[in-house]
Amino acid sequence: MNSLIKLELTRALRNRKFLFFSVLYPSILFLIIAGNSDSTTKLPGTGLTLPTYMMVSMASFGALTAVLMGNSERIAREREGGWVRQLRLTTLPGRGYVLAKTASAAVVSLPSIVIVFAVAAAVKGVRLDAWQWLALTGAIWAGSLVFAALGVALGYLASGDAVRPITMITYFGLSMLGGLWMPTTTFPVWLQDIAKWLPTHAYAALGRAIEQSRAPHVQDLAVLVVSFALFAGGAAWLYRKDTLKA
Repeated sequence: MNSLIKLELTRALRNRKFLFFSVLYPSILFLIIAGNSDSTTKLPGTGLTLPTYMMVSMASFGALTAVLMGNSERIAREREGGWVRQLRLTTLPGRGYVLAKTASAAVVSLPSIVIVFAVAAAVKGVRLDAWQWLALTGAIWAGSLVFAALGVALGYLASGDAVRPITMITYFGLSMLGGLWMPTTTFPVWLQDIAKWLPTHAYAALGRAIEQSRAPHVQDLAVLVVSFALFAGGAAWLYRKDTLKA
């Protein structure tokens, strides 16, 4: 399994297009959105300035990109190409394959989080205590596992040609409605009520709770736990179903 993880990491790091969108693109978006913003005025209903708000949003967005986009398409292509079938002939257990995919995506997601933080601190003067930086990094990195599981599920749900539009719709829908691109306080009330139950909203809310030195809301934690259970369970069921077909 360690050899497979190393292979997956090597493949991910060689994909320049993937690295750009998962590592550099979130920082560029942060500069575009928060570049000319006031670093002292707080956004209504958030208790945070736009730079601190968008820092967590873009760090979460970068991690989401790495684990969701990185897993779904690659898995679907490997299924069609026969790579997954070949791995089943080895002693590698199914959970080892899923773990290798998740681990490689998680490693790539870490630089995107750190770079967004570095840009926010250097360009927009975002200042937090040392424990907050560490807690933010850990929470966003660990929370990305929810979407890594979703990426695996999507990879087994659709074929190589169909997985991209399905993943893109899921990716952009969760990002926009979850408040990663703009504060949900700007949404109509009915849309805010929907956003509160999305895993991306709960994901970013964890980071914002750390920025405000408060405990996360129980609802946000529950949404993430339930989402992970559903996505991981769906991925496991689809993997077994695909195995039976083979």
